[in-house]
Amino acid sequence: MWDIGDFVADCRTAIDKDASHKAVAEVIGRAMSDTSAVVSALGEPTESGIIPIYQSADLTIVNVIWKPGMTIMPHNHEMWAVIGIYGGREDNIFWRRVKDDPDGRIEAAGARALSTGEFAPLGKDIIHSVTNPIPKLTGAIHVYGGDFFEAERSEWDPEILTEHTYDMSKVKAMFSD
Repeated sequence: MWDIGDFVADCRTAIDKDASHKAVAEVIGRAMSDTSAVVSALGEPTESGIIPIYQSADLTIVNVIWKPGMTIMPHNHEMWAVIGIYGGREDNIFWRRVKDDPDGRIEAAGARALSTGEFAPLGKDIIHSVTNPIPKLTGAIHVYGGDFFEAERSEWDPEILTEHTYDMSKVKAMFSD
């Protein structure tokens, strides 16, 4: 049986031993090997949201539930992350900065779809956008190597791809609309 308290403790132990994402990725991998146990512990998602599970200066764990068809603009985290999908699908487009662009524009550099039971680490310099391309809620556990809710970072205008300060209140509103 998967237990959220044990999961938090395991993530805490992992980053205390290794501040990189590697040990946390192993913890997420174990959790994603039995997604039905994760759903049993967290409950079947019924509405979208960004639900904090744990938050400290060096570790944040969030239950992210994406609406059907939802897309969030390109953004960075300024910290590593490990994403595990416990139900549904999350499509990530990875972006890179256009060299010497005065407006901080970005261009697409790759993509990866994550389905139920899959997980992926993201380095601290990654820029990505996320879409839930399916007609049902997608549930994911996101683990960050820092305080996700307090970190200064960037987002990019989804139409013209120029860089701006990340607006957490705007992002939270996207999940509650």
